This record gives sequence, structure tokens and C-alpha cells, in this order.
Amino acid sequence: MAAVLSDISAPPAATLRPAAPTPAAVGPTFHVSHLSKTYQTREGPVRALDDISLDIPQGGFVAIVGASGCGKSTLLKILAGLEAASEGTVLRDGRELSGPSREVGIAFQEHVLFPWLTVLQNVMLPAQLYGLPKEEGLQRARSLTAMAGLGGFEHRKPQDLSGGMKQRAALCRALLADPQVLLLDEPFGALDALTREELSLELLRLWEETRKTALLITHDINEAVMLSDTVVVMSPRPGRIVETITIDLPRPRGPHTELHPRFRELTHHIRGLIFARRSQA
Repeated sequence: MAAVLSDISAPPAATLRPAAPTPAAVGPTFHVSHLSKTYQTREGPVRALDDISLDIPQGGFVAIVGASGCGKSTLLKILAGLEAASEGTVLRDGRELSGPSREVGIAFQEHVLFPWLTVLQNVMLPAQLYGLPKEEGLQRARSLTAMAGLGGFEHRKPQDLSGGMKQRAALCRALLADPQVLLLDEPFGALDALTREELSLELLRLWEETRKTALLITHDINEAVMLSDTVVVMSPRPGRIVETITIDLPRPRGPHTELHPRFRELTHHIRGLIFARRSQA
């Protein structure tokens, strides 16, 4: 250890360089200002989101919770460039959104794997979509599937996989192009409780290794507090931000985190906000 430390000793004062900027210093990955979304239906306009303003910092993990139908997934789709806002602005890295990007990986509640393709072929789809070199994409796909515990299943079809394995494959596909941003729309919502907890902890480990900017949509308050730096609580439709809560729990986190008194305080507070709004709706 002493030898290693000697290799990284401080250079002379004349050659000192400023430290790398923190996420706050370089600006947020997403800056959302007064965003609203209205759908036109046969019965008339439906306001899904109303006056949303939110910053998602670079390298941060933000979770959004709220009742079903409050516009959480709509907001994610807008940030992904899959839908347009009716009002307001959305900037990614200081530039206005112009559509989907290889810099943004998305995983949905449904794995959306093509049943006629193998696991490896499904994971490789972004390489074709974005024109990545085939060998580079193949090497990365194999590395990701091994990391996700899918080694030995690369040439199996989705029908041969459990629900948890399918979601692992979907996450690998979202990560193939090495995006800077992960948008996660209830990726574990359809899984049983034990598998969901296992994959949540796996996602936590992955994020702590890569520190990609992450946005998670979830109904699970414990999951939101366990994974994120910030939890955004939304009201019933039209979705508005009720409160933005800093999750001041130490990292790294794991199953022991749920025993922390502050964990219980945070989950209780968030649950109170959501159910109070439901009773008023």
C-alpha cells in the first residue's frame, strides 16, 4: 500500500490541476422546467402532468414514486425522447431534447425480448440500431450477460428463461451501447418479491460501480429509498411534484440498510405523503 501511495503523491505546486468538477458543478443531466402534458381524447383533454420542474444531476440516482396514473411513466417517456411535452422545456446536458439517443438506455416493466431471438441476439439489438461495430458489440454483450449471471444462457430463447432472467437480459440490452443515462420504468414490477429484491440489489451494485445517471419509476417505496439519492413524490393526476426528498443514508447500501432508523423514517414519511394525497383525491 505504501508503494501505491508513493506513486500518487502530490505533484509540485506549479503543476497542480483543479479537481474534476462535481456533478453539481457541471450541471444536471436533465433540467425540466414547467413541463406539462395534456392528451386529447374523445371525452376531451386529459391533463397527465402539470408544471413539473426537476433537475436530475449527473451521476445521480433519482426515484419517482406516486399513485398509479399520476404520470410517472409519461414523464420518463418524455425524458427518453419518446413523447413530446405539451408545455415547458426539457434539456439533456444543456441541449433541448430532439428524440431518442444512444446515450439513454431504457428498461420497461415488460422485458420486450423478441421470442425468436436468443438472449445474445436480443442484447445485441442496440448494436444494429446504432450502427456499432459488430465485434465490439458482441464482446460487450458477452461481458454484460456474464456480469448479469446469464453465462451459459446466451444461446437460449426467452421461453427458456425465468422472469428474473428475462429482466436481466433486458437490462443488459439497455446497457449495451454504454449509455450515460438509465431510465427504468418499473423494471422489476412484474416479478415476485424475492426476485425483485435480488435484482434491485444487483442494480444497486451495478450503479455504484458505474455511477451512470439513473431515473427509476417505481411503486415500491422501500426500493426507492434503498436505491436512490433523491425521491420525488408525485400527486394523483394531474401529476405534480409534492415533495423532493434527499435520501441521506450512507453508501454502500445493502440489506442491512433497511435496519437503519433513518430508513424507516424516510419510508414512513414518503408513505404518509402518498396516502394523504390519495385520501384527498
